[in-house]
Amino acid sequence: MVVAKYDKPNIVRVNAAEDIALAALEGFAEAAEKAIADKGVFLVAISGGVTPMLFFEFLGDTETGRNIQWDKVQIFWVDERCVEPDAEASNYAMAAHTFLDKVGIPLENVHRVFGEVTDYAVAVAEYEETIRNVFGLAAGEFPSFDLMILGMGDDGHIGSLFPNSYAHFDTQDIVTAVYLMSGDFNRITLTHPVICAAKQLFVLVSGEKKATILKEVFEAEPDEVRYPVHSLWPILDKVKWIIDNDAGKLLAEE
Repeated sequence: MVVAKYDKPNIVRVNAAEDIALAALEGFAEAAEKAIADKGVFLVAISGGVTPMLFFEFLGDTETGRNIQWDKVQIFWVDERCVEPDAEASNYAMAAHTFLDKVGIPLENVHRVFGEVTDYAVAVAEYEETIRNVFGLAAGEFPSFDLMILGMGDDGHIGSLFPNSYAHFDTQDIVTAVYLMSGDFNRITLTHPVICAAKQLFVLVSGEKKATILKEVFEAEPDEVRYPVHSLWPILDKVKWIIDNDAGKLLAEE
């Protein structure tokens, strides 16, 4: 049996959630500047959740964020809940309120998921078509985002790829629907081949509640079904983990 060898995680440890937001802001601005200089456009996908909220606020309220060439930014979402775009649970709504409404990005550059569409197959098809059009993809090609911002759930999920979900096995599509039986909202998410095709990824992890799962995923043998975040293990050279002291308190010091 051949045992796969993986790179060590690139972990940036900071003191608190505010420091995660600042590090993400600096990395976002640098990636945008490089992509725009190289090819005239910055293609980025963002996630929802509590951890990135302060980062989004910094995008909207700081000089660094405002100085990004937003007219050359094409922004997408890694995943979205199947809710109205103004719902409290909407990832789009959180981004709109925290920075999109403040930075002057053209409306045509904002590519949200139509989670309010009751036929999820239609919403999936529309989002995939938008991605294909913006990226200029041929049939069978996957997009390669310049940067993808991820969080990690306390069960090890990324995007809306949850443990033991059939969605993890969807390797043919760009976008897929996720049906949840727990009473939570159904979701629409990018598939894991798309996530792994990104040129650079930041995983933002904060808070004491994430300490146990962070220790588990870093110490366990890779198991993408149990811990969907392990989908990133073959591409760890492209992933930067930005974690605060509370989340990282159980990790061994390097």
